Amino acid sequence: MKKQIKIVSVNISEKKGTVKKPVNTINLTKKGIPEDAHSGSWHRQISLLGQESFDKFAVLAGRKINYGEFAENITTEGILLYETLPFDKFYNENIELEVTQIGKKCHGDSCAIYREVGNCVMPKEGIFARVKKEGFLKAGDILYYSPKIFKAKIITLSDRAFSGEYQDLSGPRITEILNKFFNDKKYLSQIENVIIPDDAEILKKLITESISNSYDIIITTGGTGIGPRDITIETVKPLIEKEIPGIMEAIRIKYGMEKPNALLSRGVAGITNKSIIYTLPGSVKAVNEYMEEIQKTIYHLFLMMNSIDSH
Repeated sequence: MKKQIKIVSVNISEKKGTVKKPVNTINLTKKGIPEDAHSGSWHRQISLLGQESFDKFAVLAGRKINYGEFAENITTEGILLYETLPFDKFYNENIELEVTQIGKKCHGDSCAIYREVGNCVMPKEGIFARVKKEGFLKAGDILYYSPKIFKAKIITLSDRAFSGEYQDLSGPRITEILNKFFNDKKYLSQIENVIIPDDAEILKKLITESISNSYDIIITTGGTGIGPRDITIETVKPLIEKEIPGIMEAIRIKYGMEKPNALLSRGVAGITNKSIIYTLPGSVKAVNEYMEEIQKTIYHLFLMMNSIDSH
């Protein structure tokens, strides 16, 4: 059975910093709720808080907390909202919301609840979302929960590995590193590996198809040198819409200081549509070095590509 939440209340306020009031129905548009003070072209259009958090905080306050008092647009019950993650979805046949942020900075004395109790639940357990599909929502409606699954395509370029002369170790190593990365961040992942010969047409087709099929990450390994069969960079670079040169430059400089041969790798990184593309050398050692640095910025890249301000 799909995880779902029940809408307990829908609430709006015309001014920021004020308690929201329950209404019969809210109109969810691409800018949020038109009548609400927090609507706009940004990532925190809609705020949600669970009944589970209300019940817990009512004990601390020593009184019943009314829906909207925490300035939430949508009050729910069914799952712990604060355990969701950015890019997760809530949807039904009429609307779709994408989670963009978990919690927020507490306003302290400027918050009525904080002044009364000395604490507030919204900064820790409230979540924010933006509208992906427009429609109307009311108390009693049901939304289904869909966690984000990051899709990755790992492409190993090697004539010899493709012909079975030796076992590909670099592709599986990238998969191992990515699985741990997403697992540590509590995201689900779906990673596919493919081995191809050093063939530009096959590589171009695979990259193009992966972009069209909305893969979040595309990583190649092999073919970044200057040998006659090294065709990765010439093939991939024209497919990149926005190159991110700093990533590969930093890696080359870091490891090239000790081993100048590392400076001969021509790897590139960039973005096309919503896919991040990296081209890595073919050795396991180089894969370990490159992925160690790539992991430091990859999540922030996803936030930036999706216009989510993480500052």
